[in-house]
Amino acid sequence: MQRETLEVDVLLVGAGAATLSCAIRLKQLLQAIGKDDVSMLVIEKGEEVGHHQLSGAVLDPRALDELLPSWRQEGFPIDGTVSSDELRLLTARASFAAPGFAVPKGLQNHGKPIVSLQKMVAWLGKRAESLGIDVYAGFPGAEILWDGDRVIGVRMVDMGLDKHGQKKSTYQPGMDIQAKITVFGEGSRGSLTKQLVQRLQLAGENPQVYETGCKEVWKVKRGIPGRVIHTLGFPLDSATYGGGWVYGLDQDRVSIGLVVGLDSGNPTTNPHDLFQRWKTHPLLREILEGGEMLRYGAKTIPSGGYWSMPRFYGDGFAIVGDSAGFVNMMRLKGIHLAMKSGMLAAEAIAEALAKDDVSAATLSSYRTAFESSWAKEELYRARNFRQGFVAGRIPGLLRAGLQMALGGRILKDRLPIHEDHEAYAHAGHAAPQPKMKYDDVLTFERLKDVYHSGTVHEEDQPCHLVVTEPDVCLTRCKEEYGNPCQHFCPAQVYEWRGDHLEINASNCVHCKTCDVADPYQIINWVTPEGGGGPKYLEL
Repeated sequence: MQRETLEVDVLLVGAGAATLSCAIRLKQLLQAIGKDDVSMLVIEKGEEVGHHQLSGAVLDPRALDELLPSWRQEGFPIDGTVSSDELRLLTARASFAAPGFAVPKGLQNHGKPIVSLQKMVAWLGKRAESLGIDVYAGFPGAEILWDGDRVIGVRMVDMGLDKHGQKKSTYQPGMDIQAKITVFGEGSRGSLTKQLVQRLQLAGENPQVYETGCKEVWKVKRGIPGRVIHTLGFPLDSATYGGGWVYGLDQDRVSIGLVVGLDSGNPTTNPHDLFQRWKTHPLLREILEGGEMLRYGAKTIPSGGYWSMPRFYGDGFAIVGDSAGFVNMMRLKGIHLAMKSGMLAAEAIAEALAKDDVSAATLSSYRTAFESSWAKEELYRARNFRQGFVAGRIPGLLRAGLQMALGGRILKDRLPIHEDHEAYAHAGHAAPQPKMKYDDVLTFERLKDVYHSGTVHEEDQPCHLVVTEPDVCLTRCKEEYGNPCQHFCPAQVYEWRGDHLEINASNCVHCKTCDVADPYQIINWVTPEGGGGPKYLEL
């Protein structure tokens, strides 16, 4: 098959905060030495830059200050500024606020900007383009190009195949983009990064673990601008890691969301329904009552921390952002770390290009720079945080307090953790999650929320949710775990119709929960045609 080939010096996969920061920083470094002939290309699977970006998000501006010091004067999109912080424990009907001195330093955000990651990344994309960096939206990568074990680029998805994989009249084979250096910044559980880590055995000392976060943006009757609330407890049981947030935005809007750990062991855990149930609490009901839900989205969050980070460099490549695990769950933040990872990678790439040596030995300066950076210091202090909650909420909170006092160390340094899917109890040994009743005013079924995510896919294309052993779904998974895919997916992609599994791929919001939480690891999320998926706005 004849494929078009494009050659560039640096290819960046995924237009997110990490890759765009990498591209901008690399351009700055090259311009500083008068070397402006390096070709860079950022490819993005979403229809527009920012469409697949979702976060809370209260931004720590430290990395942004380093990258673009005048960002405040250049139209950077801010949705609010934190004026108060609250940490609350919820029971089914009551809410107990932690006294100010008991709010962890990492959750004290006074004066920090509240942002939409979608709007922030769109802004960064425009900044990158203004520097002469090419940014192509609607360009999904399908597979890595190799020369032995050296990465030499990425092949794009074939366009114009029908649902059976047959060529339509619109068929176009995916282009091969060859590069001296490829930067993988696909976000959480990136499909190409997954291939890379498995092939080259790059996994960290601990496996990566994940949460699924569901988010809505509401227009409310009485705004609470600048008010930030984080919650523990209801509706999560003590074995399930997670919590909620309420961020008061300008213009009578609020950002709300619930994050649910995928290692609770209960195969009926349904992050979307837990999120809807959380909104029925009097604290949330008072804020939302009389308002209107505007937007919905969901994504996974890599939460394993320092010990779960893969080796993030090698021959011809670097990994940045969520794909490399740059998230601090102790602070509930990752955007600034993602940006810093991209900037550190850019410095290593500039050195490699100057030497005309893109080997792992040269690109290892990325890791060296990380080890002496504030990003390493921050992540290392939280290195055992997530593992501390494996035994439940109370032991986790006690361990978290001890770690904060001792700089991350507890009795055993490097606490171990297992992959999320290894935690499942058999269906008969787990209490089923109660069924949710939706009122379509405060609480919504999954399909209604998916509508508010703007999700659209070409219907007549190969399914991008590849079940490698379908018989397992009908036999072992049904008998042992009751098919948890029908519960954990926050977009109702997986449904049982009689005795067969129906995959509604067009509902998929690209959160990757199924790729993480499937008990047999037989669901493989691959990229669909370019431009498909959610169209997140304000998220």
